[in-house]
Amino acid sequence: MLFFEFGIKDIIDIVLVGAMLFYIYRLMKESRSLNVFMGILMFIVLWVIVSQVLQMKMLGSIMDKVLSVGVIGLVILFQEDIRKFLYNLGAHQRIRFFSHLFSNGDKNHDREALKQLIMPIVMACMCMSKKKVGALIVIQRVTPLDDIVATGELVDADINQRLIENIFFKNSPLHDGAMVIANQRIKAVGCILPVSHDLDIPKELGLRHRAALGITHESDCIAIVVSEETGGISVAIHSQFQLRLSAEKLESILTQEIVK
Repeated sequence: MLFFEFGIKDIIDIVLVGAMLFYIYRLMKESRSLNVFMGILMFIVLWVIVSQVLQMKMLGSIMDKVLSVGVIGLVILFQEDIRKFLYNLGAHQRIRFFSHLFSNGDKNHDREALKQLIMPIVMACMCMSKKKVGALIVIQRVTPLDDIVATGELVDADINQRLIENIFFKNSPLHDGAMVIANQRIKAVGCILPVSHDLDIPKELGLRHRAALGITHESDCIAIVVSEETGGISVAIHSQFQLRLSAEKLESILTQEIVK
């Protein structure tokens, strides 16, 4: 009897629930919250057995109340992970990609305009790398960074190699913060970024690298880091680092990631 009641809709239901649990499992594993996830999963299984299979009304009612309060607690406890999950869920909106960031003309014109804007950034990073001047540059793509811009000093200047180098000069009062570039302009400097607490980040990478990774957790931006200790150039994109980059590799990454 049960066999005939099991239809295509039930199969779809099971597949969707399985996919959702697998995605949440991956998310919790990345954030080192896997034990918490397994505990929650075991509690849900127990709740289903008690309330649906054994139909224990009193115990089931108590567990219902615990679940309703627990959901609020989980939202508070995992707010950063939930935020990242929702961001990834809406990532398909990047289909139009980032061409509007630098120009609204035809594709060939976009690439020429892009090259003129990317080269000052690349050259500035190479000069600062040779002098071991620390720098952190964030390039906005689709996700607005208005909240980050608000934490710094508004500049709204043309992208210029000398200006970038002067801002990150060691005696400059704004050299410790991040520079935000958006819509073909240097929007703000001295900005404060969220710091990643990922334990997998190599210990030799400093606070600038953690800040670069932190902002890419929350948006689709590109974060460029010049190390003050080693002069190494790194790029963080989609919560992943690319380390020890040459000028050619940096230019290639920026070109590939900003205009496709």
